[in-house]
Amino acid sequence: MVVHAKKIALYVVVVFILYVVITDPETAAEYVQIGFEGISSAAGSVGDFMTWVANGGE
Repeated sequence: MVVHAKKIALYVVVVFILYVVITDPETAAEYVQIGFEGISSAAGSVGDFMTWVANGGE
């Protein structure tokens, strides 16, 4: 039962994404850019943390 709910949720998300891309591609591009900026920022923060740990927490 849970597997079916996950599949349905995935289909709903995919349909929503396709709807946004088709109806308003400029906004969809902005969302993608925001997502990549967030991922880049998170990766930079993880790198800074690992550098801090490797230096003994100083």
